[in-house]
Amino acid sequence: MARREKPRTLRKDRKGRNPVIVGLLVIVAVALVTYFGFTKDNPFSRGFQFQAVFPSANSIRLGSPVRIAGVNVGTVKKIEGQDGTNNAVLTMEMKDEALPIHKDARLKIRPRIFLEGNFFVDLQPGTPSAPTISDGDTVPVDQTATPVQLDQVLTALQKDTRTDLQTTLEEFGAALNAKPTLAQDLRQPAVTRGKTAAEALNSALTFGPQALKSSAIVTQALQGQRPSDLTELVRGLAGVGDQLAGSERQLAEWVQNFNTTMGALAAEQSSLSASVAELGPTVRTAYDALGSLNESLPAVRQFAVDFAPGVAETPATIAAVTPWIQQARPLVGPDELGGLLADLQPATANLAQAEASGIQSLKLGESLAVCGSKILIPAVSTKLDDGALSSGKENYKEFWYALTGFNGSSQNFDGNGQVLRTQTGGGPNELKLTGGNLQNGLPLLANGIAKPLGTKPAFPGVNKVPPLVATKACRTQTLPDFKNTPVGPPDAG
Repeated sequence: MARREKPRTLRKDRKGRNPVIVGLLVIVAVALVTYFGFTKDNPFSRGFQFQAVFPSANSIRLGSPVRIAGVNVGTVKKIEGQDGTNNAVLTMEMKDEALPIHKDARLKIRPRIFLEGNFFVDLQPGTPSAPTISDGDTVPVDQTATPVQLDQVLTALQKDTRTDLQTTLEEFGAALNAKPTLAQDLRQPAVTRGKTAAEALNSALTFGPQALKSSAIVTQALQGQRPSDLTELVRGLAGVGDQLAGSERQLAEWVQNFNTTMGALAAEQSSLSASVAELGPTVRTAYDALGSLNESLPAVRQFAVDFAPGVAETPATIAAVTPWIQQARPLVGPDELGGLLADLQPATANLAQAEASGIQSLKLGESLAVCGSKILIPAVSTKLDDGALSSGKENYKEFWYALTGFNGSSQNFDGNGQVLRTQTGGGPNELKLTGGNLQNGLPLLANGIAKPLGTKPAFPGVNKVPPLVATKACRTQTLPDFKNTPVGPPDAG
């Protein structure tokens, strides 16, 4: 039987893989093999990566090592700038043995050899108690640092800085070798008199053993009571340093202010010198005061011991007072003293207002009392000396005597009221009375046997104001001088 041939299929009707797609896949495969061959980078085996922000890249290069305690544990994979700042962001890939890395980790770019050279990243992974960072996290700039370059050191020591440093050393040497003056020696203890500062410092070495012993005691005390006290202190100082590291601008301002302060102190160096010279006597006085305080401590200690039994009795005292407090609480409630206080509150407000008004009244009363004690009472208590006709009594008594005399002289029995009648006998001496309330202003005329001697005190005259100043307070008036009051002439008016 003859074999039957398979019918032929035209090219356009054939079905299978597209040669164009197969060609593209081959080109991509060749490109990947070429890239991995030259870069030696396997993306499927990428290790733990994290980023850190540095103030400067400091010539660090891709592939630079990352070390912990001098051991290579990773490499720098990427270097880029941080947006809006001059900082550099380094991406580092770490080996498994470098993990874990904690949140308080610190990184610093260091040179491999002295006087520059290649650089590496020195990593301190942080404290075990701190949280760990995750893949892709970023360490902030306040936990990173860059090395100080030699050119930066040379740039900092400019000519003016070097001159100031030389001046400082020269002045320090002069201060150590200068002989003290007689006035300066008078304020110094006998052990340092006549010696330079250097010689005095050498003499201070004789007190070294005791000072070192005291320093050892202080150092031992600074270690704390527990082994972890000093560690916690260092950790606290590190936290303070971290906070300061993020405050560069404030630190720069502080340095500027410190420089200004030092300049002001330098301008007052003479006063400062005098103040420093007084430090020795001040320390000596303080030493004596501390000695007295030390002597008083046993008494204080004994007082504490004696006071202890009283403290022990405090719970019993509180227990005994508690029932009284429970009974006193209703007394001070709103139904008792509380209500009384509420009723007294309006009266208290009125008393406060009355106090303000009473102050003015008291001032007026004071002025009246002073006027009475210094002017009125001395004036009416004075005994007037009118010669042979004087009664020898006080002024106020003579006033009442005169009223009694007028009352007796004016009495009559005809029922027409009291009338005072005066009559003089004839004589060669004419008497004339003017002023006052005389009818029509006409004077009264009479004749007397004897010539009048005058009036005491002297009559000031018609329509004259007596010696009284109405614009001054009574307490400031002048007390009348009754003894030396002049006698008025008979014809004074």
